[in-house]
Amino acid sequence: MTRTAETRPERPVALVTGVGRTVGIGAAIAERLAASGWDVAYSYWTPYDSRMSWGVEEGAAEAVGALLAGHGARHLAVPADLADPAAPARLFERVEAGLGPVTALVMSHAESVDSGLLDTTVESFDRHFAVNARASWLLVREFGLRFTGEFGTGRIVALTSDHTAGNLPYGASKGALDRITRAAARELAHLGVTANAVDPGPTDTGWMSEQHRADMIRHTPLARLGTPRDAAHLVDFLCSPQGQWINGQLLQSSGGLK
Repeated sequence: MTRTAETRPERPVALVTGVGRTVGIGAAIAERLAASGWDVAYSYWTPYDSRMSWGVEEGAAEAVGALLAGHGARHLAVPADLADPAAPARLFERVEAGLGPVTALVMSHAESVDSGLLDTTVESFDRHFAVNARASWLLVREFGLRFTGEFGTGRIVALTSDHTAGNLPYGASKGALDRITRAAARELAHLGVTANAVDPGPTDTGWMSEQHRADMIRHTPLARLGTPRDAAHLVDFLCSPQGQWINGQLLQSSGGLK
């Protein structure tokens, strides 16, 4: 699904993964980048949402596209099962054919099913690493192999988490993602690409119970939960020319939560 709007020729292209719901962090990032002058491609995978408590948001891809178009952005929505090792290359091919070369890669996708040391299944553990770690590595690799932009303009931002206890496969695979991102900051230095991971802290996208929400608010100095826009503003800065000196970092953006 591609739509064309009146845009400046120099408008760069961002690829944002994990944009399955209009209330999610990925959608907020996509809209913020569009407002800042980017054309935006975004991936989603509804079979994942159908397995989760929130379910599938019908028409979400189209609704996000309408938001982006409202900011004058060309946009492209691509369904992608990132558990498939061939999906990252296909995704980049679709984006390049539809919008052009990618200048910023923002990885907001995740497999996230709560389980601990004693009750995590091998299948679940492997799927978390396939989506959160392996797919992220393959996306970064495709970005590095295909990047042809001006030195210093390329950006990689990964959304991560420090959650571990009671959420073993998610936390462990996000820890691997952090290392992949830091490796990219060094190994893609010859391209002038920066790579950073952002931990947005507890963000209210509808997944928390009322008790969890109350506990997080009580332990946060600002006495509120994070919002998708909070994360989006930081990602937008990292992708901007003003953010080019920040590289190889794991950034906490959690309102002071300890």
